[in-house]
Amino acid sequence: MISRLWGQPSVANKDANVPLVLLHGLLGDSGDWQPVIDRLPAIRCITLDLPSHGQYRDFNVNDFEQSHQWLVAELASRNIERYLLAGYSLGGRLALYHASREPAGLRGLLLENCNPGLPASERAARIQHDEQWARRFEQEPLADVLADWYRQGVFADLDDAARASQIASRLGNDGQGIATMLRATSLGKQPDLAPWLMASQLPVTWVSGKRDHKFHQLACQLANQDRRINHLVLDGGHNLHAHQPDNFARLLAEWVNQQEETSHD
Repeated sequence: MISRLWGQPSVANKDANVPLVLLHGLLGDSGDWQPVIDRLPAIRCITLDLPSHGQYRDFNVNDFEQSHQWLVAELASRNIERYLLAGYSLGGRLALYHASREPAGLRGLLLENCNPGLPASERAARIQHDEQWARRFEQEPLADVLADWYRQGVFADLDDAARASQIASRLGNDGQGIATMLRATSLGKQPDLAPWLMASQLPVTWVSGKRDHKFHQLACQLANQDRRINHLVLDGGHNLHAHQPDNFARLLAEWVNQQEETSHD
């Protein structure tokens, strides 16, 4: 639990040169993080649009390795050599894969409600599941697909008003691009990165929402298997940073400061 974070955090890294890089989820864009960033004036935050999203809606990748190379190039273009990385949902999975390639400059990883990977026996079914959604994104009106997308169990905490607002905010996406990204980064094509997590020395914090039962259970299982994973819990659903920007900003500020203190020990 993160009740210990509710006090005003000391932002010790005000003059530090290690930025916090933030990756959004499927159908989002870099602006999704703005309410959180507005509450972190002392932390240097860098948000990126994922391939097939936002300013990169015409740039696609074919697999996780290409997404890793894309992120490496984005960081290099900004002359970022040391950094902290946080990602939500799909952004978290891409961040985790990137971390598993062990880039020299990565100092810490924070993952919000994401999946470390499936057993090999479950991957074919997941690829088929994601292919069905991809075809819908390609062929049907985006509003119709989104109406069903946000009725999936993982979004069960959304009421009608929140669901309508979420759909409206996602209508600027290109269905073809989303289909391409969904195929490229299907959970069925992602390596199971849990073994890497167990072996890695990288500081990893996993954030889950109690009302996102699937991903909260996943996070609990990982933390039980590896006590080095710092598991923090918020009383919310899948998209914690969007629905609880104050709490999430406090969590991030505390986490960034902890990484800075550890790096200077």
